[in-house]
Amino acid sequence: MSSVLAAGTAAPDFTLRVTPDQNLTLSNLRGRPVILAFYPADWSPVCGDQVTLYNEILPEFHKHKAELLGISVDGAWCHAAFARDRRLQFPLLADFEPKGDVARKYGAYRAQEGVCERALFVLDRQGIIAWSYCSPIAVNPGADGILDALEKLTDQDTGHGNLENAHHDK
Repeated sequence: MSSVLAAGTAAPDFTLRVTPDQNLTLSNLRGRPVILAFYPADWSPVCGDQVTLYNEILPEFHKHKAELLGISVDGAWCHAAFARDRRLQFPLLADFEPKGDVARKYGAYRAQEGVCERALFVLDRQGIIAWSYCSPIAVNPGADGILDALEKLTDQDTGHGNLENAHHDK
């Protein structure tokens, strides 16, 4: 298991293919929370369950004005077929060439297998990692951690965060 980038770290910027002819640049999403969901491969059983869950609860993420991005080493054409098959309403980014380059920057690449870890990151509006988690590769990490992190960001943005949290964030 790799050690993924920790909370408080500036999220490395990147530009990846979101369709065979379109790119997405992370820094273009500044000003809103971003969820990065790295996963090993489109057609593997656990990944299918994970992205289907995220697709179902996308409205919850949107309540926090958060953008969800799925990232794996699969190519853009593979992502397009997978997203169509699963009726996904969020982009899948191809960390395809150079293979795993972005995942490596986030400490979320499994060099031995040549795939991404099952790693999650919630970035704040300024592009700082507010929360990160690396799940065992065969385990769907669910969404509770993501929702908790988004809740804390929303509380901070609206001034409802309590002082108790401020003292524990060392």
